Amino acid sequence: MATPHAAHAHALPVTAGSISARLDRLPATRSVWTLIVLLSLGFFFELYDLLYSGYVAPGLVKSGILTSTTTGLFGMTGVASFIASLFAGLFVGTIACGFLADRFGRRAIFTYSLLWYTAANLVMAFQHTAAGLNLWRFVAGVGIGVELVTIGTYISELAPRHIRGRAFACEQAIGFMAVPVVAFLAYRLVPRAPFGIDGWRWVVIIGAHGALFVWWIRRALPESPRWLAQKGRLAEADRVMTALEEKVAREYGKPLPAPEAAVETAHGRGAFADMWKPPYGKRALMMIIFNVFQTVGFYGFANWVPTLLVKQGITVTSSLMYSSIIAIAAPVGPIIGLAIADKIERKTAIVAMAAVNIVCGLAFSQSGDAAFLIAMGVGLTLSANIMSYSYHAYQTELFPTSIRARAVGFVYSWSRFSAIFTSFIIAGVLKSFGTTGVFVFIASAMLIVMAAIGAMGPRTRDLALEKISH
Repeated sequence: MATPHAAHAHALPVTAGSISARLDRLPATRSVWTLIVLLSLGFFFELYDLLYSGYVAPGLVKSGILTSTTTGLFGMTGVASFIASLFAGLFVGTIACGFLADRFGRRAIFTYSLLWYTAANLVMAFQHTAAGLNLWRFVAGVGIGVELVTIGTYISELAPRHIRGRAFACEQAIGFMAVPVVAFLAYRLVPRAPFGIDGWRWVVIIGAHGALFVWWIRRALPESPRWLAQKGRLAEADRVMTALEEKVAREYGKPLPAPEAAVETAHGRGAFADMWKPPYGKRALMMIIFNVFQTVGFYGFANWVPTLLVKQGITVTSSLMYSSIIAIAAPVGPIIGLAIADKIERKTAIVAMAAVNIVCGLAFSQSGDAAFLIAMGVGLTLSANIMSYSYHAYQTELFPTSIRARAVGFVYSWSRFSAIFTSFIIAGVLKSFGTTGVFVFIASAMLIVMAAIGAMGPRTRDLALEKISH
């Protein structure tokens, strides 16, 4: 028996444009959201991995492997070197390996990069020297970098256009649940040594186990039909789309809406040079400027919360507890996004949240009151995370399918490059100018973010990816 979608789907010849048109008209039923949630679970373990640095740092110092301050600017035995090793790996993963998902497919690279960084983390959990720790943190960073680019690309291509903003909010809401989880585990484990093994090692090992579980779930994910079609594998793309349409039609309970007229895009080879052709060159430049400076605000606060609180006169034990309270706010920003993400233009959300970040940061630096510090910390976390899901959606929308993973990897790698130095700069600024200096530095970076996106960014809300590409 013909399913309700059949009449519409095959009225169109199978081309890359028709595959996209069929995908974009899908109602957001359970099957569509299930795919997004599965991808988001991958992001949870990735963020767990990315963000435990600051929380396990006191344990690494206590066990004598690292020192809290650095002798000289680029000393390799301090906490800053551990954070920098991760970002150096992320930089290599995003800039040098982003193209892998364009070449070999979203699904394969998604799975292999996950297994790569899980293995590297397990090895790192058993290191006893600063050099061994930094080396394996770097190796894990390469895998996490590739994974980050691939997940964003994958979600933007699987989500119908009318829920693309909410799909990224969902990814980040599930992902940022990792922040309170890692903060709580660090709070319980880092001061102790269960079974004679340092608490920080347990925090690392727990994260690695979860990733294996996600790899098992991922078998339910199809390859991106947009990627298959763009590679000329139209029969496979049609098969994936037909299977998805049949599931969605069953859940929808009535015939699917007809696809709009297909927008065909030029089939680039997916070369690096394609990224600099109009209009993409200007977009790439805008996102490079944005990524260099947004990192200062995002990681400048997230990686330094416990340290900044101590500088404001809070004790170490209390600072870890307050950091945990602030961390609970991390998934709230994207949860708000599930309600508003597709109602507000992406670039507007980014500019507005950068402004909120400036206000909360400067207020944080002027107070010693615990309740006020927590409130401003929550404000900083919310604004940073609403900005985060907005720009993750935005940068995948700005480039065509043939170079999406490569271009996102390239522009996003600049945030990694910037983060390598941000840690050392913030450590220096904190030493010389205190918390106020740190937040003046962050505020200046956020003003540049507002100018770049506000002046140069195109609108993308509720537009087909192919239309934005034109």
